[in-house]
Amino acid sequence: MFKIIFGFIFFSLFTQTVNAATLTNTVQGEIDIVLDNFHQAASEANVEQYLGQLAQGAIFLGTDSSERWNKTEFSEFVKSYFNEGKGWLYRPTERNITGTQANHIVFFDELLENDNYGLCRGTGVLINTPKGWKILQYNLTIVVPNAVAQEVVESIKEHRSITQ
Repeated sequence: MFKIIFGFIFFSLFTQTVNAATLTNTVQGEIDIVLDNFHQAASEANVEQYLGQLAQGAIFLGTDSSERWNKTEFSEFVKSYFNEGKGWLYRPTERNITGTQANHIVFFDELLENDNYGLCRGTGVLINTPKGWKILQYNLTIVVPNAVAQEVVESIKEHRSITQ
């Protein structure tokens, strides 16, 4: 009985690990295309293409603590810029995609260069829908080197004390 239970556990663990690894290898190109299209559409202020990369229930987290938008809210924000022909360009320099045991969900993180903000990081989750892979959550952050983190924290504290 012990051998049967041990064999079942071992087989289950091995199968789950293989599925997660296979998922990453199989869909890497598809995920890259979605994220690359997302950034390209933003640079072109192409509202349909940009918002089309987002899942129906998507959440976008911006660099400011007040910027947590559902897809409808984010769409209004985006349209206010894109309708005037104003987009933004974040150039991916590195990307990691991690598969999960749920084959229809992947996590990613990417380093991005932006002319205004410098080095940034985008992280998030994609879900495989009947319409293909879509961004379910995107979180944009500004990368702060540890050597200047305390200065940045003090600057933020000062800003908050003035604005609150």
